[in-house]
Amino acid sequence: MSWAQELYNVYVQQFGKDFNDGSVLLPISHSTANAQIEVTLDQSGNFVTARALTKEEGANTIIPVTEDSGGRTSGVCAMPLADKLCYLCGDYLRYTDENNAQHFQAYTEQLGKWHNSPFTHPSVDAVYEYILQGTLMKDLVECHVLTLDNNTGKLEPKVSIAGIVQKDAFVRFRVFGDVPETWLDQSLFDCFIKWNNSENNETGLCYATGEITPITYKHPTKIRNTGDKAKLISANDENGFIYRGRFADKTEAIAVGYDFSQKMHNALRWLIQRQGIRFDTLTLLVWTSSLEELPNVIDSACDEDDPFPDMVTLDTEPLYRDFLRKQIFGTKAFDIKSKVMLMGVDAATTGRLSIAVYEELEYSRLLEQLVRWHSETSVMRYNRKARKYFPNSFAVKDIINCAYGLENSKGFMEAKPEIIKDNVLRLLPCITQGRRLPADIVQNLMRKASNPLAYEHSWRTVLETACGMIRKQNIERKEGNTSMAYDPNNNDRSYLFGCLLAIADAAEYASYSDEDKVKRVTNAKRYWSMFAKRPYATWGIIEGQIREYMKKLGNKSIIYDRMLNDIMCKFQAGEFESPVPLTTSYLLGYHHYNAEIYKKKEEE
Repeated sequence: MSWAQELYNVYVQQFGKDFNDGSVLLPISHSTANAQIEVTLDQSGNFVTARALTKEEGANTIIPVTEDSGGRTSGVCAMPLADKLCYLCGDYLRYTDENNAQHFQAYTEQLGKWHNSPFTHPSVDAVYEYILQGTLMKDLVECHVLTLDNNTGKLEPKVSIAGIVQKDAFVRFRVFGDVPETWLDQSLFDCFIKWNNSENNETGLCYATGEITPITYKHPTKIRNTGDKAKLISANDENGFIYRGRFADKTEAIAVGYDFSQKMHNALRWLIQRQGIRFDTLTLLVWTSSLEELPNVIDSACDEDDPFPDMVTLDTEPLYRDFLRKQIFGTKAFDIKSKVMLMGVDAATTGRLSIAVYEELEYSRLLEQLVRWHSETSVMRYNRKARKYFPNSFAVKDIINCAYGLENSKGFMEAKPEIIKDNVLRLLPCITQGRRLPADIVQNLMRKASNPLAYEHSWRTVLETACGMIRKQNIERKEGNTSMAYDPNNNDRSYLFGCLLAIADAAEYASYSDEDKVKRVTNAKRYWSMFAKRPYATWGIIEGQIREYMKKLGNKSIIYDRMLNDIMCKFQAGEFESPVPLTTSYLLGYHHYNAEIYKKKEEE
């Protein structure tokens, strides 16, 4: 359980610190809830006022929880202080026709134990005195927090508070004093921890620390968000299905100390809140043992909307790789002994959370792998905002969207969430461990890029992504074209045919009027699929048609003629007429030469 120890270490390092991002590392025996109602009391337990909360106001309210209530799913199990109306209201039946006697009794008995213990708190005393009056529903109705049906005198079932029906609203308390907000009162937190520890008498061997300590078999929920019911560690099946043939009972399978479990889960919850990346039911998390800032593992090398100004000149791999190294490693010295943990948790069911991936790497090794990944997958990509070509790699989600998605109504490629989730796990080892790209992803990208007529707006993105992954695959196989931009020394047959296609496409497009540029599709794109299968025969058709368009260009047609002649003279004898279909290199040739034509236009 090295992941558990690493999370525990995070808690020990960070608890008690203030965080500028608004995240909260919870104390042990505490969780969070979304509150819909706030009730204010004086120190004697008299009702003062109440108000409904917005979703933003009530989100992530810190509440004390017992071992049982921390994983509450169904049945009667009261929270120690803040809770739902059915637990807090002695007059609940009068306004809902639902008998909550067991819930109310469970709440008052538990709060009474805390109230009567040496670890009580003024806020606990005030809430206890007020709750015993049994008038909470009545007070909330009089404050216009709850709405009644005029005909029945019961709660209006169609009215909700912050998206929650009235009868299920969660209530938090303010009590006049030094810190009125009970969900922010550190002294109240400390009092509850002491009382809760005094109630936990079961001890045993903690498998994580090797120490005899209070043990828990009821581990926290709400790991990924406040509505999350999935548990990372669970052992509640006592019908023999889990342990049969292995252990006599659950104590032989695993036993974790209550303190260790709380701190480990709270650290995981905090890290997810700060930097968790979500893909459908999968949540991905990357952190360092020293909690240093890390480059984004699954993003592109630079911001596509705001590239670095000097990147336009980095059109050779050595220059670009040196640039990446400076950007990724930075100028700050880092702890050479620091480790990086990569963890992915996924919910197979609503109640079970699995660890889909877990890796530990040396910090410097991960940074080297990131430099390698970005340098080997980058191509010259067109930036619409700057209207220039810049070298850049691809975000993992964009690769998957292009490989397995369809163009949506907004003109972007979009794959199903479950497909994205599964393939994120397949691509991660390629980034962090340098494993080979899955061949089916490259094949899908090549197939999609070879069908430009299937897209209205996103074909360029698909083509660029395909070229980046083809280049990466060629580097891995140590064959084919591996350059990032146009290579004039590359005489590969497929690469040269791709260059011819780029020239034909550019020449015809240049002859269009502004109106035609929006509406029309060039012959190069119309015959694309056929060209990839029968390049020689199809080129004869394309060339015959573009000659007519080049006449419209006047003297400018000379430029394209020179380009065509320059490429044609590079074919070896017999290669041009060969009936053999093109390899993936033709996509690289097209993309590289297309960027080269654009570059020449800018220079002119």
